[in-house]
Amino acid sequence: MGTQNATSITEFQLLGFRSLLEWQALLFAVFLSIYLLTITGNMVIIAMVSQDLRLQAPMFIFLKHLSLLEILYTSTIVPRLLANLASWGHAISFSACMVQLYFFVFFGATECFLLAAMAYDRYLAICSPLRYSSLMSADACTRLAALCWLAGMGTGFLPSLTICTLDFCGPNQIDHFFCDLPPLMQLSCSSVYSTELLIFVLSVAVLCVCFFLMLASYISIVTSILRVPSAAGRTKAFSTCGSHLAVVTIYYGTMISVYVRPDVHLSPEANKVISVFYTVVTPLLNPVIYSLRNRDFKRAVRTAMRRQCSSHRVRVKGGVLI
Repeated sequence: MGTQNATSITEFQLLGFRSLLEWQALLFAVFLSIYLLTITGNMVIIAMVSQDLRLQAPMFIFLKHLSLLEILYTSTIVPRLLANLASWGHAISFSACMVQLYFFVFFGATECFLLAAMAYDRYLAICSPLRYSSLMSADACTRLAALCWLAGMGTGFLPSLTICTLDFCGPNQIDHFFCDLPPLMQLSCSSVYSTELLIFVLSVAVLCVCFFLMLASYISIVTSILRVPSAAGRTKAFSTCGSHLAVVTIYYGTMISVYVRPDVHLSPEANKVISVFYTVVTPLLNPVIYSLRNRDFKRAVRTAMRRQCSSHRVRVKGGVLI
């Protein structure tokens, strides 16, 4: 039995959105547009933070890591989804499926840790402003971000290795658009009780703990904001925190509904719709919300655009003079 998962099934078939065959072209265009916007937007953020010396505060260092993470995270899922929608191939080898599963868990867990670290950074900045510079220096921020990556890397190994030890005797059709944990466990012909228990405990430890830590941070932030005498200042702060919480709630809420529900089984179609939010939508929304709600970042973007326009006018003028 130990080698059946390597001999009985050598590849899986990703069924994708098979119930929406007449919408495949439209879905392809929508997901491709979102993917290109995600890659472009996050690359712009990385470039701006890397080049502008005014954007070297810990918050922007975290934002750069988040943008890089979102590029890697969405690129683990969306290209295969697009190939599926375009009917270029529904098959994925067993090893490629396990690799996709590992990186999905790796990047997903890293995002949970990183979002919690960013909430902690905002908590220190607003609730302990006098100690902020000593507690969250650039070096401390970089070390904390690196710790998030390492923790995510370690988290990815446990479920991936556990799934690899399961036996897959057939059928080989995964009713999803990527190699996710629940549909893979449903295909296994061996007992998955210990695997389900491990994934449940891991999901609670990563998703729920990080979410409640973030919630506690934002509650403390809101409490501090209420003490601000300026009504305009309170409104702006609430608007910023509200947008952050909205995106974070979508990400954590959808993931918790899929992985922290041992006695609840959603339909495959419901699982796919929910999965779209945390694999396709939030990688676009997260950095956009965190950056475009920030005055310093918007000022840096406007300065860069003016500099680029001035440089272009000089080149055009020089060309005319020649």
